[in-house]
Amino acid sequence: MEVMDVLFAAFELIGTVAFAISGAMEGVRHRMDLFGVTMLGLVTAIGGGVLRDLVIGEIPPKVFRDSRCAVLAMCIALAVFIVMKLSLRRKGSRLANLSEHLYFLSDTLGLAAFTVLGIESAGPTRNTGLLLFVGMITGVGGGVLRDVLAGSVPSIFRKHIYAVASLAGALADVLLMRVLPGEIAMLIGFGVVALIRMLAAHYKWNLPRIEAEED
Repeated sequence: MEVMDVLFAAFELIGTVAFAISGAMEGVRHRMDLFGVTMLGLVTAIGGGVLRDLVIGEIPPKVFRDSRCAVLAMCIALAVFIVMKLSLRRKGSRLANLSEHLYFLSDTLGLAAFTVLGIESAGPTRNTGLLLFVGMITGVGGGVLRDVLAGSVPSIFRKHIYAVASLAGALADVLLMRVLPGEIAMLIGFGVVALIRMLAAHYKWNLPRIEAEED
């Protein structure tokens, strides 16, 4: 197996597990039942890939031809439900803080992994604009669907430089793949997304917005 194949499989595993965790945790936050939590974890994990495949014309989307990632996502979501069900019996700020950190970390890893996976799945021969769009939509798509189904304003519109981080990582990957081996470009793109997200969270970076005055 080639290095790129191994890296692709690793990122697919990381992204699926990470987004399944963040989706399931969002479902628990919104007091969804077992089915709701599992479905939210599944949609978060596969949503970006489905949107990517529709954009590049890969019909039916990969997840409907190879269900392994979908099954893994549902298993992870189920495990998260069970663990959080048991953990929430122990109340305390430390546990709440741990859950927040886990949610942010899983969401960041999923975003970074699926951003570079989207570009690689589309193929390096595509034009730059399409690669950037496909990388970003693969990265943010699952999170957008998660937030919409949970009844929240999607994260890409409100905090922590979410879509911008994905776009920056996609740009780094697309530009560097022209001059460096694809594996190196993917790793750097992944690192750019994760680094920007972590810096944004630490320094409270957000894009400008209008704060409406309360009545």
